[in-house]
Amino acid sequence: MTDNIDFTPAAPVLTPIRDHAEELAKAEAGVAGLAAKRNDRWYPKFHIASDGGWINDPNGLCYYKGRWHVFYQLHPYGTQWGPMHWGHVSSVDMVNWKREPIMFAPSLEQEKDGVFSGSAVIDDNGELKFYYTGHRWANGVDNTGGDWQVQMLATPDDDELTSATKQGMIIDCPTDRVDHHYRDPKVWKTGDKWYMTFGVSSAEKRGQMWLFSSDDMVRWTYERVLFEHPDPDVFMLECPDFFPIHDKDGNEKWVIGFSAMGSKPKGFMNRNVNNAGYMIGTWEPGGEFKPETEFRLWDCGHNYYAPQSFHVDGPEHGGDGRQIVYGWLSPFVEPIPMQEDGWCGQLTLPREITLGEDGDVVTAPVAEIEGLREDTTDLGPIALDIAGEQVIADDAEAVEIEMAIDLTASTAERAGLKIHATEDGSYTYVAYDDQIGRVVVDRQANKYGDKGYRAAPLTEAELAAGTLDLRVFVDRGSVEVYVNGGHQVLSSYSYAAEGPHAIRLAAESGSLKVTALKLHHLKSIGLE
Repeated sequence: MTDNIDFTPAAPVLTPIRDHAEELAKAEAGVAGLAAKRNDRWYPKFHIASDGGWINDPNGLCYYKGRWHVFYQLHPYGTQWGPMHWGHVSSVDMVNWKREPIMFAPSLEQEKDGVFSGSAVIDDNGELKFYYTGHRWANGVDNTGGDWQVQMLATPDDDELTSATKQGMIIDCPTDRVDHHYRDPKVWKTGDKWYMTFGVSSAEKRGQMWLFSSDDMVRWTYERVLFEHPDPDVFMLECPDFFPIHDKDGNEKWVIGFSAMGSKPKGFMNRNVNNAGYMIGTWEPGGEFKPETEFRLWDCGHNYYAPQSFHVDGPEHGGDGRQIVYGWLSPFVEPIPMQEDGWCGQLTLPREITLGEDGDVVTAPVAEIEGLREDTTDLGPIALDIAGEQVIADDAEAVEIEMAIDLTASTAERAGLKIHATEDGSYTYVAYDDQIGRVVVDRQANKYGDKGYRAAPLTEAELAAGTLDLRVFVDRGSVEVYVNGGHQVLSSYSYAAEGPHAIRLAAESGSLKVTALKLHHLKSIGLE
């Protein structure tokens, strides 16, 4: 790893611009035109998505002056990736959301081909700052000549974060030391100094995160390579994350997260086109990150990518100290049928990040999600004989299922829930597979979209415990499966076929004993 790159950032190029109303108005019109023709067959009821157009990475996540804010990458003129803008929704309770004006559209020279991903941070005066990547094509036309990416600063114009003033470029790109990719800044404070990291593809095409420091949050000094991925196939670490967390004994650990571009599939690992994961280790200011674990997936599903977490300030600032993460459900593989519907892409539920008793990361839905429940039906316990099947919902558009399986009293090779089950035989299977000791999301019986299956591992201790707890969220076109309180998660698109969408409890080649099963109908978050 190259620790001492000869790089001194030039002075910031501050060119404050508040008025880019024309670009924003065009973007709003683009979204509205797509939304007017939107097909809602898979449009989410309780996940964040744009009215119309393509979305990807969550950006600028924050809790600021009594409101939760989620921004996201948005292409407002089509349902495929294009020039990036920042869409925006907000909420007072993380249950009921409202649409806000588009925050950023390309308007400065450094970002003329896209306002790329970034984060939000509250400074020492309690004011918010946005850091993001300005993107332009090196040849001025398309990606055949590579990218030119730089780090930018913006500040909001009001406490509601409905508009912002772009301050300009704060860190230029040393193009002779970088293979084009140089993006997605994450900013935090440790001690009396501010730090920034972002993803880099080095000149040698190695995936790295670089570390910068600052006293004033405007002028930044390069310090070192914070981390280089040990896999030489990984050429870029997108959407990096870095934050402290405490284990059960109160020891401080650091979690480094990134979306690894170039990793090759091996067994159950890295099955997606690119794969988002983390490592746990230690870090001291000014030093490199020292991993103590291997690379682990944030989410084992088909479609999870580009997560971003944020720290909610403590009670002195009206917060509660949680570390909360959103991910993007990325439609990695063609066919992508929702692109025909005027929209494409959604975010996951918000999840709280903690360390479990075993020292590994746990990501469970934030407690506020229970506020979506409209009613509850208690269906358990249930016992199914060999090859048994039982309908637990005739037509489930938006539901949460809590289920406990007695593994010691079940003999089925696979057993679980067939969701989005329609009369033509289509369904997605959420099941425990006893032969491999994993929870699977199997889309082989889907009528639409990519198929295949994904599998989340259980530890020896979880298997020995004899009980498997599943919490399954079923939206119109997706499923999120939380295993044993969020020790593992699987998030996947599931494009339901036409007709009523039943949920069936099933057992294959053996019996199933469910000790508890509750079904909650969930209300809309208000973005439909």
